[in-house]
Amino acid sequence: MDTLEVKGRAPKTGYSRDQFGPAWEDVDRNGCSTRNDILDRDLTQVQKDPGDCKVKAGVLNDPYTDQTIDFVAGQGTSDDVQIDHVVALSDAWQKGAQQLSAGDRLTFANDPLNLLAVDGPTNQAKGDGDAATWLPPNRSYWCPYTARQVEVKSKYHLWVTQAEHDRIKEILSDCPSAPEAEPTENGSEGENSSATEAPAKMNPAPPAPAKPEPVAPQPVAPQPAAPEVGVGGFPNCTAARAAGAAPLHAGSPGYSSKLDRDGDGVACE
Repeated sequence: MDTLEVKGRAPKTGYSRDQFGPAWEDVDRNGCSTRNDILDRDLTQVQKDPGDCKVKAGVLNDPYTDQTIDFVAGQGTSDDVQIDHVVALSDAWQKGAQQLSAGDRLTFANDPLNLLAVDGPTNQAKGDGDAATWLPPNRSYWCPYTARQVEVKSKYHLWVTQAEHDRIKEILSDCPSAPEAEPTENGSEGENSSATEAPAKMNPAPPAPAKPEPVAPQPVAPQPAAPEVGVGGFPNCTAARAAGAAPLHAGSPGYSSKLDRDGDGVACE
């Protein structure tokens, strides 16, 4: 409601039904007129011939009068149920629709958001009244009716007069508020939650690993002293093995040819 501009009513000069295109144009190209689309949407127990869009009969629970109307298409009966422009075309023309393109006015006149199947005589009594001059006889429908007018005018950037603004605001202030979002299983709110809610708390970052304590160097075990080897080398292989020196390669300390029995250069194999 707060997004709607409040201005005076513009002159009705130049208005005609033709400014909004042919009546009940098939704008969605589904092969059916807009009137039959809305009758099919709003009536129950709809009767149509197979493969035909035309609604021949049905039952309307009229939102404007809270009465049940048995609809039968035909001369003298079809007007019992009429398709109302919630924001009347003439009212729209005087509040911004003159600046819309012809294509946008055609869309406006056939927009399902702006259309309701209603009691014919009640629709005739409404004329091109806005919320300041006409409301449905069924008072329980005032909230959805005026809320829809606000939606339509906001969608097409139409304005409201001061009297209209004040009346709509008065009505909507007494309407039930939208239900609050209920928590889901994981504790977060559902899709009705406000976009301005504070963001959920994030899991804290894991603590940084503790800096390892310096490890004292371990003392190196002393290595056994190399056995002393005489000038002639080890006296035998037993002594070489006991000293951990076997096998002995030619030229290494302790090697002697007498220990290398096969003469391959490796002793005490």
